[in-house]
Amino acid sequence: MAGIMLILGSCTPKLGYFQDVEGGTEYTLPKVKAVTCEPGDKLSIIVSSRNPQLAYLFNLPIVGTFTGANTEMSGSSRMASYIVGEDGTIQFPVLGALHVAGLTREGIQQKVRNELVDKDLLKDPTVTVSFLDLAFMVMGEVKSPGRYMFDHDKVNLLDALSRAGDLTINGVRTNVLVCRDENGVQKNYRIDLTNAKELYSSPAFYLKQNDIVYVEPNVKKARESTSTGNAWASPSLWLSTASFITSLCVLIFK
Repeated sequence: MAGIMLILGSCTPKLGYFQDVEGGTEYTLPKVKAVTCEPGDKLSIIVSSRNPQLAYLFNLPIVGTFTGANTEMSGSSRMASYIVGEDGTIQFPVLGALHVAGLTREGIQQKVRNELVDKDLLKDPTVTVSFLDLAFMVMGEVKSPGRYMFDHDKVNLLDALSRAGDLTINGVRTNVLVCRDENGVQKNYRIDLTNAKELYSSPAFYLKQNDIVYVEPNVKKARESTSTGNAWASPSLWLSTASFITSLCVLIFK
C-alpha cells in the first residue's frame, strides 16, 4: 500500500509558478529588444508638417468602405497602409523604395524623417509609425487559445499567457514551448514556468511577432483521449488491485 501511494504521489503535477522564488530574491531580466519590422508586416506611416498641403504629398490616400440601403449611406475611412515586401522595402510616396526591415518604430521614423530633410522635401517633418498587424498565437492547454495582437512593443510570455486566460489545470507548466521563425529558421524554446531563473533568462521571455506559444497537456488529459481513459490512475482501481493481491497471498501462504 505504501508503494502504491508513493506512485500516486509522484504523479502529482506542478501547478504553482516561480517555485524557486524566495523573499528578497532578485533576477536579471534579459535585455529588452524592441519589436523590429519584418517582411510581411503592415505599417502605418503618417507625415505631418506646419505646411499640411506639402505634407499631404508624403501620405497614402484615405480609403473608405461604404454600405447603403435605399437612400441612406454609411461608411468608414482609414489611412491606407504599407506592406513590407520580401526584400524588406516599402514603396514610399515621392521617396520610392525604402528598406525598413530590421528597424524599430523609432528607427523607421528617423529614417523617413532624414530622407525628407536631406532631400530638401520638408523642413520640419514629424513622422509617426505604427505596427498594425503584429500578433502572436497561444495554443494548447490555456483557457482561451487564439491569435492575439501586440498592444505594446514589449510583450513577454507571462503577458501572452495572461491574455489567453492562463493555463488550465491540465496544462504542463514545466515545459512550455515557444516556436519562432528567425530568418527562415524555425527555433524552438522550452521554458519551465515553475523556475523563475530559467524563465527570466530565456531568449523567448520577450515575444516577437508571429511567435507560437504552445502548452502541452499533462498525462491525465492526454489519456482522456484514449479508449481506456484514466482508469489506470483511479484510486479505487489501485485499492481493488491491492485487495486482490492481499487475498491471493493469504490463500497461497495459508
